Amino acid sequence: MYIANEKRYEKMIYNRCGKSGLKLPAVSLGLWQNFGYRDSFGNMEKMCHTAFDLGITHFDLANNYGSPYNGSAEENFGLILDRGMRNYRDELCISTKAGYDMWPGPYGDKNGSRKYLLSSLDQSLKRMRLDYVDIFYHHVRDPKTPMEETALALDFAVKQGKALYVGISNYNKDDTKKMMEIFRELKTPFIVNQPSYSMLNRWIEDDGLRDFAFEEGIGLAVFSPLYQGFLTDRYLNGVPADSRVGKGNTWIGTELNDDMLKKLNALNDIARNRGQKLSQLALSWVLREGKVTTVLIGASRSEQIKENVQAVYKTEFTSDEIKAIESVLKD
Repeated sequence: MYIANEKRYEKMIYNRCGKSGLKLPAVSLGLWQNFGYRDSFGNMEKMCHTAFDLGITHFDLANNYGSPYNGSAEENFGLILDRGMRNYRDELCISTKAGYDMWPGPYGDKNGSRKYLLSSLDQSLKRMRLDYVDIFYHHVRDPKTPMEETALALDFAVKQGKALYVGISNYNKDDTKKMMEIFRELKTPFIVNQPSYSMLNRWIEDDGLRDFAFEEGIGLAVFSPLYQGFLTDRYLNGVPADSRVGKGNTWIGTELNDDMLKKLNALNDIARNRGQKLSQLALSWVLREGKVTTVLIGASRSEQIKENVQAVYKTEFTSDEIKAIESVLKD
C-alpha cells in the first residue's frame, strides 16, 4: 500500500489560481501521454507516486486521454487511486476536460453542448470512481454551440456537486473575455484557462491572453511548456528512435530541422550557464513573471518529474539572460 512522503510539502511552491482560493503547485502532472491502455501500469503508478511525493498535488486529465482507447488514462488513474492514493483525496486537485471527439454519434463528437459536457463528466467520474472533480474544463471552443449553453452546462456541474471549479482550455483572449462575463453573471467559480505556451509557442503573448488573464484574476495552467519534448536534451544531437518525433507521435515533428536544432543547442548553452538543463530552463522561463499559475508537464519516467520540479526554484533571470534568450528565439 502506498504511503506518501511525509516531507512532500516542504519544497514545492504553490500559486493561487487567479483570484480564487485554490492553490496549485507550480508544476503539475498531465496524463495526456503514457497513461493509455498499452502503457506500463507500474510505470504510470510510479510516476504519480513520485509526483505526489515531490509536492505535485494537481493531476490533469481529459475524457479522451489514453491510447488507443479514449478514457483509458482516467481508468488507469482510477486504479492508481484505488491502490493507495485515494486515501489522500482531499490533498489532491484532480481536473478533467471534455470537448474533443469522444464517442460515436452526434452527442459525443467535438462540441460544447450541454448534452455532451454533462454526459462526459458522468463518464469521467465513473472511470475514476470519484464523486467530484476539482476542476472541470471545456476542452476546446465550439463555435457552433452558443457560449451561454456551454457556460450553463459547466455551471450546472458545480451546482450538482460534481465539480468544485470550472475552466476553459484553448480559448483565445476574446472568447475568454466573453465566457468570463457570462460566468460572472452566473456567479460560477470560473478560475482558469488552459492554453499551450512555451518558448517556442508564444501565442498567448501575441493574442493578449496572458496579460488579460493576469489582470482579470484568471489562472493559467499551461500545457506543452516543453513544446512536446523539443525543449529537452533529447533532440540536441538528432532524433532518437524512441522519442515522440522518432515514433511519429507528434504533429510538429517536421519542425525539427537544422535551424531548430541550432536554436535548441543555443538555448541549452544558456541553460548550462545557469546551472540548469534545457527542460528546466524552459519551465523556469514560463514561470518567470508570475503570470502563469502552473506548468503541466508530461513524463515517460519518474526521473523526468524529479528533474523538472527543480525548475520552480530558479525562476529569476538576469536582464542579460533574457536578452540572450530573446536573441535566440528571434533568429
